[in-house]
Amino acid sequence: ADVEYKDLGLVIIDEQHRFGVSQREQLRAKGANPDLLSLSATPIPRTLSMTVYGDMDVSIINEKPAGRKPIKTSKLPIGRISELVARISVQIAAGAKVFWVCPLVEESENDSGITAVEERHKYLSEYFKNVGLVHGQMEKSARDTVMSEFADNNSDMQILVATTVIEVGIDVPRATIIVIENAECFGLAALHQL
Repeated sequence: ADVEYKDLGLVIIDEQHRFGVSQREQLRAKGANPDLLSLSATPIPRTLSMTVYGDMDVSIINEKPAGRKPIKTSKLPIGRISELVARISVQIAAGAKVFWVCPLVEESENDSGITAVEERHKYLSEYFKNVGLVHGQMEKSARDTVMSEFADNNSDMQILVATTVIEVGIDVPRATIIVIENAECFGLAALHQL
């Protein structure tokens, strides 16, 4: 905030969704109406509105990196969870790792029917030997330890049950499956980040 620029002409904000509106404006205010380049792969409602109604040009990179396989999306009712576990078992046996995302940390009386990570972790631990668990109420060091173990190719942890705390910053090439329970509880931007 204390940095001053002699003649700031261009502000580039990568991962725009990680900054607030006022933070982005503070950066622009450090120059005399500098050009602004904002980058994001996340559909941000305010930015989408500005592209339609405001003065914002859009450039789209719609090419996928070389060798990336197409994404397959399936929707299943919770009553078929045993089938899903069986299908995942086959993929894990072939070397895959799985992210399993739930909207809540623990069950709540007000949110009946919405799955919590603690409940799902307990359920999956009956079928798989080493299931990781991370959520925002854990100490950061404990969370980082579990996420590092999951990312380690030599680890026998094949499933990581988590809240959206995992949406940014973890790269696990063997994690080829993501299960999102109660997807209707997440906003479009959160689903896109996952």
